Amino acid sequence: MESTGLRAALPEYLREWQEKIEGYARRSGLDFFPQVFEVLSFDEMNEVAAFGGFPTRYPHWRWGMDYERLKKSSEYGLSRIYEMVINNNPCVAYLLEGNSLTDQKLVMAHVCGHNDFFKNNYAFKVTDQDRRPPGRAEDMVVSRMDRLPTRKWIDTFANHASRVRRHMDRYGVSPVEEFIDVCHSLENLIDPPGRMLEGRPRAPEKDENAPAEEVPRLKSSGYMDSFINPKEYLDAQRAKMDAEAQKAKRFPEKPMRDVLWFLLEHAPLEKWERDVLEVIREEAYYFWPQAQTKVMNEGWASFWHSKIMTGFACDASEIIDYSDRNASVMGGGGKNLNPYKLGVELYRNIEERWNKGRFGKEWEDCTNLEDRLHWDRQLGLGRKKIFEVRALYTDVMFIDEFLTPEFVIENKLFTYAWSNRNDRFEIDTREFKAIKEKLLFQMTNFGNPFIFVEDGNYENRGELLLRHEHQGVDLDQEKGKETLKNLFRVWRRPCSLATQFDGRPTLLRFDGKEHTSKPVK
Repeated sequence: MESTGLRAALPEYLREWQEKIEGYARRSGLDFFPQVFEVLSFDEMNEVAAFGGFPTRYPHWRWGMDYERLKKSSEYGLSRIYEMVINNNPCVAYLLEGNSLTDQKLVMAHVCGHNDFFKNNYAFKVTDQDRRPPGRAEDMVVSRMDRLPTRKWIDTFANHASRVRRHMDRYGVSPVEEFIDVCHSLENLIDPPGRMLEGRPRAPEKDENAPAEEVPRLKSSGYMDSFINPKEYLDAQRAKMDAEAQKAKRFPEKPMRDVLWFLLEHAPLEKWERDVLEVIREEAYYFWPQAQTKVMNEGWASFWHSKIMTGFACDASEIIDYSDRNASVMGGGGKNLNPYKLGVELYRNIEERWNKGRFGKEWEDCTNLEDRLHWDRQLGLGRKKIFEVRALYTDVMFIDEFLTPEFVIENKLFTYAWSNRNDRFEIDTREFKAIKEKLLFQMTNFGNPFIFVEDGNYENRGELLLRHEHQGVDLDQEKGKETLKNLFRVWRRPCSLATQFDGRPTLLRFDGKEHTSKPVK
């Protein structure tokens, strides 16, 4: 699917509603990129969704698998794609052909919320393609408010597709696709906080003013020194010392979380392999902010589509249809947490608390239940607060700071676990602390383990040593072994992973032929 824009222009009546909804959203305080809506057929929508929302991606069997899954899920009534929106400038969003006018207006209102979030939430600043490393003088002078950031990600993804296709034409589809499989298994081994702070990992700068280590000399009298310690001898000793220092130097000097960057810089890859890995890494960083803010982003879009639809866009004949669609999005069920529901209810709760002054020391110190129930200082700070939260928080911070015992009780939250006695899943606890810890654990690093490059010359044999930062949950050993196998394909030398199993330090290793596991002290 090379392009949709030229043959999917909005009908005039939808364009008019787009202008009306965007105008109302801006008057309500939203600040978003210019928006482009395209109307897609059922099959086109599933195709774009399989590509992660982009009209063009690099060739890979994974997209076809996702397309079949989405198509069957829609045909059997298990799910339905109402909207898709791309973090791009201008922001591109898709409407499904054949939807009712109420559905299309709902999607447009929802997209306004997403677009505002993309533009203003700090986690998405890593997707600015004109971003400079912090601390430069020019960043102090040029305010972000004076310009719109460059986010030409649709073009970037199309360029990625062209690069990969060229490699497939030259080296064959199977070798390139197999290497992409390897890269996909490693694509979460990146460092989002480091990307935000530094842009690209850099080696520590050497102190040029530090005194050079003195070359040891043979003992001699002053007048004989030039004969006993000739220049050639001293130069040879200096070279030997430099070689020993380089051998003893840790590589990298500090544990590095961005494993993909380390592989790009130091793995013995072919030129085309390095290019493919760079594509996978860049796209992984693009999608990561969406994983970090799933609850906040969907909650913010849902908060504003509710405000826009009920306060402006719906007339009396449409309110029932809107309520039905909204309920299907907000409804719970199954074993998965609904990010739309959790996010929108937390925003509403924050707005109410800050409007009524239910925060700060006085509120926290109040122990009278009757006073807390009727507490209302009429501060009216709620709207200002949720805009502040939208700009400065990610899901982990959002839950950690604003989830309260009252919210958990009001929204009937609980954790569940498998009961061996009754052979089914059952409610495990409704305790606030346990629920909060469970949510935070699931959202921290999006449930992925923290893996660092510990040594690129392990035991002075050119082997790669990774370290798992154990946080109370053991690695899936089989997945760990498969990851080491794929790392070997990239590093071309034995790869090891230091971790823990049942509290015992363990070293997993793959040497290209077999996996081994041994306890370490």
